Amino acid sequence: MNHTVENICVYCGSGTGRNPIYVDAAQTLGRGMAEAGIGLVYGGGSLGLMGEIARTVLRHGGRVTGIIPHFLTSRERMLRDVQELVVTKDMHERKKLMFERSDAFVALPGGVGTLEELVEQLTWSQLGQHTKPIVLGDIDGFWQPLLALFDHMREEAFIRPGLELHVTRVSEVRDIVPTVIDLAGRRASVAEETALSAKF
Repeated sequence: MNHTVENICVYCGSGTGRNPIYVDAAQTLGRGMAEAGIGLVYGGGSLGLMGEIARTVLRHGGRVTGIIPHFLTSRERMLRDVQELVVTKDMHERKKLMFERSDAFVALPGGVGTLEELVEQLTWSQLGQHTKPIVLGDIDGFWQPLLALFDHMREEAFIRPGLELHVTRVSEVRDIVPTVIDLAGRRASVAEETALSAKF
């Protein structure tokens, strides 16, 4: 039984991309989350991979929280069928609420917005502001150029000891939910051990 992950925030494209495997991945992840009893926190739109994962979670009896800034409600065709829909005044409030309501973060294929949201969570984690799991859904090698850039940053000593990136790459979408649950469980155990040792 999963007691450590109630909601996963999924970052993904407001388009479907060129490769049909991306839509399949969003649907498979949505179904896996619903079957595991894990809620989806996402950007609130009905288009692209965002819409695919949200509708799939709902279709399989899962919970969805959409968080969208007011200026995107028409452009991304806000999905109104979700259990909770939050309209924020701007992107900053949206991202803050998405962070607060989520126990882990998953990035599926997407564009610059997906990349920006992922990198923000990586930065906060790198600076010790949270320990929530971050999983890269490297569907059909989509994120390989980014991983190569991270390697280049390490080689050039911009990612260095004490500033490691805490991200887990998963290539098979069916492994994403089990990986998130495992990572969250391990971090919860470490936190519990730290709390116990502080008492003695």
